Amino acid sequence: MKVWIIFLLCLAGKALAAPQQEPFEEEFELIEDHEAIAEEEAVVDEVIEETPVGSNPVQVETGEFDEAIEVAEEVPADNPCLNHHCKKGKVCELDDSNNPICVCQDPSTCPASNGEFEHVCGTDNKTYDSSCHFFATKCTLEGTKKGHKLHLDYIGPCKYIAPCLDNELNEFPLRMRDWLKNVLVTLYERDEDNNLLTEKQKLRVKKIFENEKRLQAGDHTLELLAHDFEKNYNMYIFPVHWQFGQLDQHPIDGYLSHTELAPLRAPLIPMEHCTTRFFTQCDADNDKYIALDEWASCFGIKEQDVDKDLII
Repeated sequence: MKVWIIFLLCLAGKALAAPQQEPFEEEFELIEDHEAIAEEEAVVDEVIEETPVGSNPVQVETGEFDEAIEVAEEVPADNPCLNHHCKKGKVCELDDSNNPICVCQDPSTCPASNGEFEHVCGTDNKTYDSSCHFFATKCTLEGTKKGHKLHLDYIGPCKYIAPCLDNELNEFPLRMRDWLKNVLVTLYERDEDNNLLTEKQKLRVKKIFENEKRLQAGDHTLELLAHDFEKNYNMYIFPVHWQFGQLDQHPIDGYLSHTELAPLRAPLIPMEHCTTRFFTQCDADNDKYIALDEWASCFGIKEQDVDKDLII
């Protein structure tokens, strides 16, 4: 499955709300550090282990955050668990009949973390030594109200996140739209092996890349970003749709769940304090899911320009 090389590209950025900071631009540098992204195993693992992954830019590995994604364990070939898959937080064991079953992993069996960079913060405002410790703990709470509400909130140890003011919330999409556009252009330039973008996506990005009016990547003021969006609005329509398509993976149903948003949210929250409020606001009908039209509206895309074909 394709992953978000783009988001890894951006994951190192500073704060969206502050004009002098360029969080999304630094994520491009992250891409160079992590180079590619390989498949559904986790933003956290991707960022923490710097494991090369596959091709989907903005989606930094959904696996680590996707509690429904199943992963195979490395076991001897003669072990029935070899081809038995368990989701994050669980491991395969054999029952009395020698049949493979998935059971919650004991958090104490998780590898010791090598530093704070491996820590993650849960929505319970508790710092876990690693994503392994987090998911193992969550598994033990399955079936409980606490377990249902517990999610991986962001990468890094828990810390104070300043409240997002209204004016800062309005600035967030300005910077993110520009970042998404630049990420696609970067992918287009680097896609020598044709595994970062599909041919159809390349044709769409090519139009943006070759447009002489395109605002080049840089440290721009919010005023300039707002002006460019107004004057070159059409250049932002596809990048916004593309990002939605990269996140909408489990399942591909036209809606983004908390889990599907995690690869985008988790790396940003420590740096961009308006991240949570922004995505909460995007869920206009408060049904816990963000539909394509809600997503597009959050980024200023007009209703008549919302097109499901652009996320394929």
